[in-house]
Amino acid sequence: MIEIDENSLKRYYSIGEVAKLFEISTSQIRFWESEFDTLSPVKNSKGDRRFTPDNIQQLKLIFELVKEKGYTIAGAKQELASKSGYYKKKADTIDKLKKMRSSLQEIINEL
Repeated sequence: MIEIDENSLKRYYSIGEVAKLFEISTSQIRFWESEFDTLSPVKNSKGDRRFTPDNIQQLKLIFELVKEKGYTIAGAKQELASKSGYYKKKADTIDKLKKMRSSLQEIINEL
């Protein structure tokens, strides 16, 4: 499962870090960036991509559709367009559940 350390204070992640997180190549991320309008990382003056946690969340949705569910690029675009609210809610709910689980685990460890 793809996870970002919730305790991390990082605001931006490099394309290399993101590629490692998803276990895909940096060229795959650049390709998806060109195909999906919703995926738009910040670029610094040198042109290096800097991904925010929101960008990583968007990439997670694309990854789930294309790599895990086997959608084509066109199919993933259509799915994201038709159910954008659904996937956002789903991702938010999963994140909240992970945070609750982490909090509960901390309580258990203290006992």
